[in-house]
Amino acid sequence: MSAAEPPGGAEEAAWQAMLRRAAAALESLRAAADARPGGSERDAVYAEDKLTLYRYRPLASGAGRAPLLIVYALVNRPTMLDLQPDRSLIRRLLERGLDVYLLDWGRPDGADRLLELDDYINGYLHRCVRQVLAAHAIPSLNLLGICQGGTFSLCYAALHPARVRNLITMVTPVDFHTPDNLLSKWVRGLDVDALVSAWGIVPGELLNNAYLALLPFRLGQQKYVHLLSGELDAEQAANFMRMERWIFDSPGQAGAAFAQFVRWFYQENRLAAGTLEIGGRRVDLGQLRMPVLNLFGTQDHIVPPSASAPLGALAGSSDYTALPLDAGHIGMYVSARAQRAVPEAIDRWLRERDPRPSGS
Repeated sequence: MSAAEPPGGAEEAAWQAMLRRAAAALESLRAAADARPGGSERDAVYAEDKLTLYRYRPLASGAGRAPLLIVYALVNRPTMLDLQPDRSLIRRLLERGLDVYLLDWGRPDGADRLLELDDYINGYLHRCVRQVLAAHAIPSLNLLGICQGGTFSLCYAALHPARVRNLITMVTPVDFHTPDNLLSKWVRGLDVDALVSAWGIVPGELLNNAYLALLPFRLGQQKYVHLLSGELDAEQAANFMRMERWIFDSPGQAGAAFAQFVRWFYQENRLAAGTLEIGGRRVDLGQLRMPVLNLFGTQDHIVPPSASAPLGALAGSSDYTALPLDAGHIGMYVSARAQRAVPEAIDRWLRERDPRPSGS
C-alpha cells in the first residue's frame, strides 16, 4: 500500500467519492423539492364534474388552421405534455402557431365509480369537442389522442367522423394482443371484477406499480443508482423531481370504465377485432376516412410498435401516415430528439392537410 492511499486502498477512496457524490445529489434534490411540472399559460374554458377543458395562450401568430384538441390518458396526469419550458410538446406546438386545447380528465372520486366508457367518450369528450367547435364556428377540429387517450380518440372519431377534420394518434394501442405486449399479457389474467368490487375507484398507485413492474430494474433501481453516482446540478435536480412527480401522480380510475377498458380492449381485443360497441353503437375503424397520422416509439415497452402499427390496415382512410420514432413511451414526450421531431412532424402534416383559415 502506498503512503498516498487512504486506509483500504483505491476501493475505499472510490467508495468515499461515491458517498460524497450521493450526498451532494441528495442535497440538490432537497433544494429542488418544490419543482413542479407545467408553466405554459392557459385558461379554463369549460368544466364539468371533474373535467376541465383548457385553451393555451398563443406564443406565435396563428397558423390559420382548425384548433387542435389534445386528449390524454386517464391513468396519468397530462402535465407530462408541458413538463417544463424546454421539454413541452404543448409549448413546441404553440410556438408553431397552433391553437391548442387540452382535455384534463381530473381526479375521480367515489361519486364517479359507476362512470362507463360511454360517459367518457360520448359524454365528456363529445361535449368538449362541441365547446371547441362552437367557439370557432367550425364543423370539425383536429384531434390528437395520446396513449389511452388515443384509443378514446379512435373510438370517438369512428363514432363521430364529421366532427374530426384530421386525426393524430401518439403511442396509441390498437391491437392489444400482439406477442410482445407485456402489459397485455399481465392484464389478460386479471380478475377485474374482483378488483373493482373491492375498490370502486381503482387506486392510481396500484396501476402505477404495475407499469413499473414491467421493467423493474430499469425503471427502479437503475435510475436511482445512476442519479446518485454522477454530478447533479440544480437544473438536473429540478428536471428529475418534475419527472418523479409526474410518474407517481396517478389518479384513481372509475371502476366501471376501468373494468370495461380492461375486459373489452386488453382481454377481448374488441377494437382490433371490430366487435367493440360504445353506447350501443359499433366502433368501426373503417369509418376513419379523415387523414390519420400515427406516431409511435420503436423502443416503447408499454405500447409496443406492434400494438400501434395495425391501425394502418384497420382505418378506412386513404390518407394514412405512420411515423415510427426511435424513442420509448416517455421519451416520445420529453426526449431532446422527440422535442424536435414530434411537434415538427405534427405541424408539417397538419399544414399540408389543413391550410385553410379555421373559419372556412
